[in-house]
Amino acid sequence: MQSRSILSGGYSRPNILWIFSDQQPGYSLSCNGDPNSRTPNLDAMSASGVNFRNAVSGTPLCCPFRGSLLTGRYPHDCVPGHEFRLPVEMPTAADFFNDAGYDTAYFGKWHLDGVREREHPRACLVEIPRERRGRFARWIGYDNNNMQYDCYVHGHMDGSTEMPLTRLPGYETDCLTDFLVDFIKEPERKDKPFFAVLSVQPPHNPYIAPPEYRGKYNPQDIKLRPNVAHSQAVEKIVRQDLAGMYAMIENIDFNVGRVVSALRETGLDRDTWVFYFSDHGDMHGSHGQFKKTCPWQEAVNIPFIVWNGGNYRSMNHCEGAVSDCCVNHVDILPTSLGLAGIDGRQDLPGFDYSGVLRRVGAGDAPDSAYLQNVAPTMHGDSIDRPYRGVVTRDGWKYVCTSGGDWLLYNLREDPWEECNLAFNTKYASRRGELRRLTQEWFEKTGDRDFSFSFD
Repeated sequence: MQSRSILSGGYSRPNILWIFSDQQPGYSLSCNGDPNSRTPNLDAMSASGVNFRNAVSGTPLCCPFRGSLLTGRYPHDCVPGHEFRLPVEMPTAADFFNDAGYDTAYFGKWHLDGVREREHPRACLVEIPRERRGRFARWIGYDNNNMQYDCYVHGHMDGSTEMPLTRLPGYETDCLTDFLVDFIKEPERKDKPFFAVLSVQPPHNPYIAPPEYRGKYNPQDIKLRPNVAHSQAVEKIVRQDLAGMYAMIENIDFNVGRVVSALRETGLDRDTWVFYFSDHGDMHGSHGQFKKTCPWQEAVNIPFIVWNGGNYRSMNHCEGAVSDCCVNHVDILPTSLGLAGIDGRQDLPGFDYSGVLRRVGAGDAPDSAYLQNVAPTMHGDSIDRPYRGVVTRDGWKYVCTSGGDWLLYNLREDPWEECNLAFNTKYASRRGELRRLTQEWFEKTGDRDFSFSFD
């Protein structure tokens, strides 16, 4: 049995658990003010944890985000676009935790093997070789799937046992959570710290939820965001989609509750840091746009809550914190390593927010986060050219294409991004400051495949 630690309340090194959804906007939790959402378990985590309401997906697209998440590298250095394969030789989160003596496990959507949807419409039926599973000790998942009731997984349970393609017996989120809950309840969890990941496809389209959840949401009762395009055709689609999305999110929330219950039943909640986030958001008709890749808040801002049962167990004695730090995708791995006390994170470009989570201060946390669209997908409902930009802690957003300025918003005064100031001479000075800040990020990250051209 490992020795106990005053710092973590448990193991000398605490467990780290990532739970993340796909295509979930940051606003879509009731603790973040959404009138349509029912998320009691995530609300409770927020109420006794830390809610980073300014967290962003610096590249609002599945594959690049996931590549950055697992490697701690910016997309241009790992997975630049949709259906690009994660380089097998690149160190992943599992490598860091394996080397530190952790048990590592991954359950769910991977989307990092470069499977081409046009060649393989059912990407979950394409088996990923073990050497391309990020070197997790246990890996049960699939590359991609958009059929929540017809999902196949494969993988390995340990060093020698392969799991063949197996159809999940029910709704994807429920079944994948079953794997994680069983993992948490294994007796050896008390003897060795773990790093585990649960990655689910919902609330990504198609917006299909179990009927007991879907029946709770009437499209006509959904309260739309003020910046949804004022068009009957757009509104009809948005209402229908959102009713499904909120039902899917309530189901995710239920499963988060199952995970927390499993941690509490086993006494591991005091030893575990739980991260809840999404890979990016979804426009859902805001500004007349749909899906992702866009630099507007609906696609860029993501839910991001971190909770630790030991430090934040009693809501009566420890009130939850809301942080305005601009957490970006490259920050998640170094922060997790920081909480675990694992060396090596100094070689990663992201910031370690473990000091914020331990409530000892933000240190020299960056005042902005870098936004990128490195390799456009060229899908419908996507941005078809590269862009770069920044979002700042004091509420400014700037975005440019290689042709010059594109967007400039004061998010504190204009949270719905309805007033683009990019070409307003009154804001020329601020535009110049944010141009220079973007250039600094461009140079700091070695993002040399993008060129600026201004008048």
